[in-house]
Amino acid sequence: MKTGYISLLAIVIAGQAHAEDIAAADAVSGDDVVVVTASRSGDAIPLDLIGSSVTVIDDQEMQDRQTRIVSDVLRDVPGVAITRSGAVGGLTEIRIRGSEANQTLVFIDGIKADDPYSGQYDFGTLINDEASRIEVLRGQQSSLYGSDAIGGVVTYTTLSGREKPGYSLRAEGGSMATFSGGARAGGVVGDQFDYALTTSYYRTDGYPVAPGGKLDIGSDSLGASAKLNWTPATNFKLTAVGRYSLTHADLNDQQIAPTSPIVQGYPVITAIDTPGDRTRNRGWYGLVGATWNLFDDAWTNAATAAITDNKRDYDGPYGPSGDVGRRYRANFDSTVRFGSDHVKNRFTLAMDYERQEFRNTTAYADRDTHVLETRGYVASYDVTVDDRLALGASARIDDYNRFRDAATYRATASYLLPGGTRFHAAYGTGIKAPTPGELFGYTSGLYIGNLALRPEESKGWEAGVEQSLLDKSVTIGATSFNKLFTDQIDTTYVYDSGSGTYIQQSYNRSGRTRQEGVEVYASARVSDFRLDASYTYLNAPQTIDALAGPAPGDGSFQFPVPITGQAIRRPKDVASFNATYAPKAVPLTATLTVRYTGRQRDYAFNSDYSRLLVDLKAYTLVNFNASYDIGAHVQVFGRVENLLGQKYQEVFTYNAPGRAAYGGVRVKF
Repeated sequence: MKTGYISLLAIVIAGQAHAEDIAAADAVSGDDVVVVTASRSGDAIPLDLIGSSVTVIDDQEMQDRQTRIVSDVLRDVPGVAITRSGAVGGLTEIRIRGSEANQTLVFIDGIKADDPYSGQYDFGTLINDEASRIEVLRGQQSSLYGSDAIGGVVTYTTLSGREKPGYSLRAEGGSMATFSGGARAGGVVGDQFDYALTTSYYRTDGYPVAPGGKLDIGSDSLGASAKLNWTPATNFKLTAVGRYSLTHADLNDQQIAPTSPIVQGYPVITAIDTPGDRTRNRGWYGLVGATWNLFDDAWTNAATAAITDNKRDYDGPYGPSGDVGRRYRANFDSTVRFGSDHVKNRFTLAMDYERQEFRNTTAYADRDTHVLETRGYVASYDVTVDDRLALGASARIDDYNRFRDAATYRATASYLLPGGTRFHAAYGTGIKAPTPGELFGYTSGLYIGNLALRPEESKGWEAGVEQSLLDKSVTIGATSFNKLFTDQIDTTYVYDSGSGTYIQQSYNRSGRTRQEGVEVYASARVSDFRLDASYTYLNAPQTIDALAGPAPGDGSFQFPVPITGQAIRRPKDVASFNATYAPKAVPLTATLTVRYTGRQRDYAFNSDYSRLLVDLKAYTLVNFNASYDIGAHVQVFGRVENLLGQKYQEVFTYNAPGRAAYGGVRVKF
């Protein structure tokens, strides 16, 4: 895992239009520079000239760790906490530096992938492609991206045919009747055209997720993508991307069962075996873009148009339900570069337009189609002096059709000393617009909407130091961060005098919430070994309306009260260690992965759907895998996950998988 820090000027349009250039630039720059989509200009920025925090996981690292589910490798990123509701295919959420799951923006192949209805991306639907790359940009980034980028931005990119030409086939099987496969074809035709076609599949019978249950919870996931680039002139390029994903997953209903645990005197709702309970999540994604450079690349213009189309269906004991959502997104940015070899300047202006259409398809809910529109205007500037000092700033105004306008900004700085010591810092603001469910409700008579909601807001800083040693073969670093939230959206109970019952509704919580922490990391490339380690401490207090005492003797309704403690599903301590051994004299690669997740809190619910708080124990997972090349074209591999057979839960009442083993073969030519 290459860990570094990337300036705030990061990713969106230029990332869409220029992501295909990454490998080519990386090949030119060599090991001294990790090329990332570090600005909306699409320019490759050296990691030692970047002020914000970013982690880059390249294709080789994912191959060494035999990554099949993308969210698994994200557990190795500093500041990131992952929760999956049971088996593969279950709802999988990512939280960065204590932010909520819907406060992280996700791009896949340059396309904004967050579900237009739910307001967040479900990583349970993303299986890894045969050649890909991940960037995790941390900290408030709304000054470039607008809503959602409070915790940070995750970018997942399949490599183009120019970046990784060739053909490959992979097939593997193992525990829980699991089969996984992948295929890729990529290459360059002439000097102007390159292509990459990729498909991946993952199927498993799963295991009993419900405590005390016997029903296996499995899933089927399919992903396919196509990426085409045409460069008719050296200063002009057209890009087209298409992507399809489909996940069928078994589910468990939640009820109070005879085996339900007792929390504060209440029997609580738990997952139970529910034959026939399934979900289907389908996504279509598309993008077209053009970039053209003028005056020897001093002026670059880029334009893209993208669409995200999601549909989710559920079949269960209460009948069919679901939702649909579609996002249209258009972007234009223009970048001017000027200066000298001593001082280099870059100035970018950008405009974004986004339209979201969504509706609930559940029979007992509001099924009207609703629309949200946003127009964003961005200005950013950065300067580098002698390739040692880098300063950056950006500002953005978002014009919403349902909320007041929002203004966000960010500033970054990085300075590299001659001895390899680098200091960096950043300060910025972020916003998160209310989700469709919070605005319009999603269950008639139980959860109603609130059109008066305001966007959530955040501001914060980070500062750190990084030291490289032994000609950059060893890097150690630490970053401290601190952020403040206001207008956080929470759920409360409202008494409906007409029905005489309590219903749930979202509202903006008054007051402020502060979160802080430290990220520490180290990496080494010594002889035949590649070592990566990270540790995150997070202090994330959260006030939650929940039941505080035991159940009353007469069974009457208890009104929740504010309770403050560590935020839900954010452990205070998370650590990761990866050691890869790849001797040059033998075609063997072996990797040991150790991941620790500390104690955390979660929700429990009683029969009135009132919230209670429960503790989940800490756990450590150990994985081991190895691969061996038979000649130039055939590779055999195998891995064991949860080697120690740890029993644990990431989400309350959902058992996580036990020990599992897999093996397979890959053919490359």
